[in-house]
Amino acid sequence: MGNADQPRRLLARIEKDVVACRACPRLVDWREQIGREKRAMYRDDDYWAKAVPGFGDPQAHLLVVGLAPAAHGANRTGRMFTGDRSGDWLYRALYRAGYASQPESTALDDGLELDGAWITSPVKCAPPANKPTTDERDQCRPFFTRELEALENVKVIIVLGGFGYQVAAHELGIRPRPKFAHGLEVPLDDDRTLLCSFHVSQQNTFTGRLTESMLDDVFARARELGAG
Repeated sequence: MGNADQPRRLLARIEKDVVACRACPRLVDWREQIGREKRAMYRDDDYWAKAVPGFGDPQAHLLVVGLAPAAHGANRTGRMFTGDRSGDWLYRALYRAGYASQPESTALDDGLELDGAWITSPVKCAPPANKPTTDERDQCRPFFTRELEALENVKVIIVLGGFGYQVAAHELGIRPRPKFAHGLEVPLDDDRTLLCSFHVSQQNTFTGRLTESMLDDVFARARELGAG
């Protein structure tokens, strides 16, 4: 194996460690409770109900950072932003920008592939009310650190929402940290760039706070900056 295979090996090791993680009792209890009780429309589904690893192209030039798996999305399907309306928005945008092979992500075996992009979250388990605690965030941080180190070709990091921005800014050593805003662009010392977008949650997409054209503009800017 050559150097080109190193990110793949490292990310595969991280994936194994993430899936096996039971470090946060509250999150473990919650993700498994959701997997047992299920939502009525998914009552016949076998929920993943474990920590959810990152997903995508190990040679990615673009890293997309969310918040945490959704209870009936990634916690059900086992893949980030898969099987829920937030993911519908994100993968349509990735498809339009040329990073995704198809505009929807419904299941692990749906054939979706990412080209030049990797998707992850700072917290790997679905948290109650989508609100991880500070301790849970910090417990999960080493996984995020390892992903950043393994994804050696990343040139642009898109953070979806203030939580992802906070964690990424801390990890990347951004000091002082500019106030989060959609479209914010933060050049990094190592020639990478951090871009901010409102999260693709229904709180933003249903209210019009985030539109598809706004999201497309962020991914278009990522392309301009050399992300793939």
